[in-house]
Amino acid sequence: MTPAKAPLPTRDVTAPGQPAAPLGPVERAGQLATDWAPTVSRILLGLVLSWFGYHELVQPSLWTGYVPLVSGSEFLVLLVLAHGWLLLMLAVAMFAGIAVRAVAALSTLLLIEIVTSLTITNGLSDLVLRDVGVLGLAVCLTAATRQRLVLIG
Repeated sequence: MTPAKAPLPTRDVTAPGQPAAPLGPVERAGQLATDWAPTVSRILLGLVLSWFGYHELVQPSLWTGYVPLVSGSEFLVLLVLAHGWLLLMLAVAMFAGIAVRAVAALSTLLLIEIVTSLTITNGLSDLVLRDVGVLGLAVCLTAATRQRLVLIG
């Protein structure tokens, strides 16, 4: 006994009453990308947040120059450590799929802070523009309503 094959996805461009034509490879690839893009984006944002969070925790003194308008080296190190910890916690939530939209909204706020801080300390630079792109990713994830592989929606 052989298992029944699932029907191929179809496109809905036929006249009423006519059977829909199966999707071609390009349409199937597009549908696959549509289904998985928010999840892949979530993982990639988690990678960026975890990378910088880890490095801020391991070598906070290298990051103190990015904290504008605050003096006192020990206080700066504490601020960088707190920032790194927050980045890491947001990354873990992204990876695990915990409250993705809320975490993306918090990431958006944090990235606005990062972009503003970098603009103040460095002016418009490649670092700022890179982080503007990551900010855009966080904004898009804030709006994404469908996610795959989540623990808590």
